[in-house]
Amino acid sequence: MTDTHVTDELRKIAEQEFHDKRELDRASMDTEEFERVYSNKKWYSITAPSRAFVDTWLSKHCNGATVLDFGCGLGGNSLRFAKHGAEVYAFDISQESVNTTKKLLTDHGYGDKLHAEVMDGENMTYADNTFDVIVCSGVLHHVDVEQAFPELARVLKPTGKIVAMEALGYNPIISLYRRLTPSLRTAWETDHILTHRELKIAKRHFDGLSVHYFYLFSILAVPFRKTRLFKPLLAALSALDSVVLKIPGVQLMAWQMIFFLSKPKER
Repeated sequence: MTDTHVTDELRKIAEQEFHDKRELDRASMDTEEFERVYSNKKWYSITAPSRAFVDTWLSKHCNGATVLDFGCGLGGNSLRFAKHGAEVYAFDISQESVNTTKKLLTDHGYGDKLHAEVMDGENMTYADNTFDVIVCSGVLHHVDVEQAFPELARVLKPTGKIVAMEALGYNPIISLYRRLTPSLRTAWETDHILTHRELKIAKRHFDGLSVHYFYLFSILAVPFRKTRLFKPLLAALSALDSVVLKIPGVQLMAWQMIFFLSKPKER
């Protein structure tokens, strides 16, 4: 067994253990305690615009489609796909996350629409050309994209599309925050937040790529999330973001990006 293989296995074990523990904590803690222990969750209080952007896209592409939830986490996206009329496949490296996803869809009456299992996103067991749509939500920075992108291209149908929602790795203040809060993420995650470098790797395997940027000034609304100021402040800052995040260069300071991949290249 090579040193590289050993390192990869240890990395994946660390990811699995971290996400299993976080999900067990979520199930055993009340909301206040969980948000105190996992304090990075507060930043997602501003993410309605990107969720709405993706949901509008999914509503047009999911009905009757075979959709993969790549790294399903707590199953929220899998449930959205099912509600939009998709046949849903989902996997995660975390058994606890897969269990949660299965329970969520079963509880909402969509258990028969779901095929979920524990799997390695760098070595998927699905057949070639299986999926019409693949969604990667905050997961690509947990994997080695040099391995994951060719796998994604392999299992995507020639006419299929991938939508990926990812943190962006350029903003120095956000990067410093990640470095100062190591308990909230794995070491691999901290060092592999996506940049345009990873998009260039994606272009080796896909001819179609488009990118959209979200959240810069709107991050400033987070400290006010439990006050009456939050909604009007967030609305004003989001309007500002909608203008400044169209400027090349400034875009790189955004917290998140959403990108679409299509036209997988033949291997």
